[in-house]
Amino acid sequence: MAKFKRGADSLLAGWGGTGATRAEVVHPLSEMGIAEILKQRPERGVIARGLGRAYGDAALNSGGIVLDATALSGVRNLDEENGVVTVAAGTSLEDLMRWLLPAGWFVPVTPGTRVVTVGGAIASDIHGKNHHADGTFGNHVLSMTLIDGTGTTRHLSPADTPKEFWATTGGMGLTGVITEATFRLIPVETSFMRVDTERASNLDDLMARMSDRDDEYRYSVAWIDCLATGKSMGRGILDRGEHALLSDLPANKRRNPLAFSSHAVVTAPPIFPSGLVNRWTVRAFNELWFRKTRSDHQGAIHSIGQFFHPLDLVTDWNRLYGSRGFVQYQFCVPFGAERAVQTAVERLSLSGAASFLAVLKRFGPANPGPLSFPQPGWTLALDIPVGDPGLSGLLDGLDDLVLDNGGSVYLAKDGRVRRGHLEGMYPRLNEWRETVATMNPDGVIQSDLARRLGL
Repeated sequence: MAKFKRGADSLLAGWGGTGATRAEVVHPLSEMGIAEILKQRPERGVIARGLGRAYGDAALNSGGIVLDATALSGVRNLDEENGVVTVAAGTSLEDLMRWLLPAGWFVPVTPGTRVVTVGGAIASDIHGKNHHADGTFGNHVLSMTLIDGTGTTRHLSPADTPKEFWATTGGMGLTGVITEATFRLIPVETSFMRVDTERASNLDDLMARMSDRDDEYRYSVAWIDCLATGKSMGRGILDRGEHALLSDLPANKRRNPLAFSSHAVVTAPPIFPSGLVNRWTVRAFNELWFRKTRSDHQGAIHSIGQFFHPLDLVTDWNRLYGSRGFVQYQFCVPFGAERAVQTAVERLSLSGAASFLAVLKRFGPANPGPLSFPQPGWTLALDIPVGDPGLSGLLDGLDDLVLDNGGSVYLAKDGRVRRGHLEGMYPRLNEWRETVATMNPDGVIQSDLARRLGL
């Protein structure tokens, strides 16, 4: 009986649509199929790929094999008494929300999209608007099952196998193929959020508001206008929220308080002209977005999609950047390096780089993962269309700024950081490599990101 299904060579790209490479996509039909593929030790290696939301080259493998991790999905056990779920690693957060919210449970961490797999969430050690309160996704994982580079099944937990567990959590899929995970859930009374919104006049005002009161909320995120200049530079809108209680809802929403819809509202057209997202269109959007928001609005009721995943309302929204694609650049710097964030925003504003999306958050404590991205401090994420001839120089300069201030760039978003910067950004890199050498001794697990950065 077949254990996997081979596919045709396919041209694959990250969500940013840049740096596409060709690989054979293989669809495993069971965990045994994954082990068999790995034991064949293909010359150009194997990497698992979920729903393709890594922005750069983390889930690409030029000339090699890409495993379709979504082939294995579903809930395998739900302990409702303790709020713990076990799922196949190819399960998406979107499916989990559809299945678990009606029972009163929510995922512990979600990024800005729910269209990611649990395996990808662990491999990228995703963070969300609640990192300052709850940490990363990996902080909530109790155990996982992984097939390493030799085809051997391993059962990992932070208590019994801490080195292997934390090398995998944030390890960009390079320790093996995650097949199953058990993690804690958050109990909720409704599928709605209670949101307080404030408008900040500039970056100093915005960061002061976040520093003063973020700890009063479970979720916090700020949108920044990166094209504003002068005394308005870095102006923004700050949204902070909690899961709404039944008593928070208006009467018309109490009849079905755990209802959840994951349907997109529109689909981006398959062909969209490059250059439409530019400094002029983004400037106009930013002005409209800033002005339409009340200066202070308390207790608004939002849906989960509206608060956490507004871009998911548009299927294939990455097409809006056109055929040339875009770069998502996300960095973090420690508390005390606020000037680095200000300098980054100043450079973006003066360059006119049209970041349609600019999101600022505060991180809480780091976890033990050597390649886990968050550290206590500030993180800024940017979406910048490709095409401006000065973009490479701008981002190289930001890399230097981040490195000089003890920060790092998020590898799940990256497709361009220089290899020489990596050890400075991730000082425990050699510790991670030593652990990976025991799990992937022959380098069977490979990716374009790993080759580019020498991982």
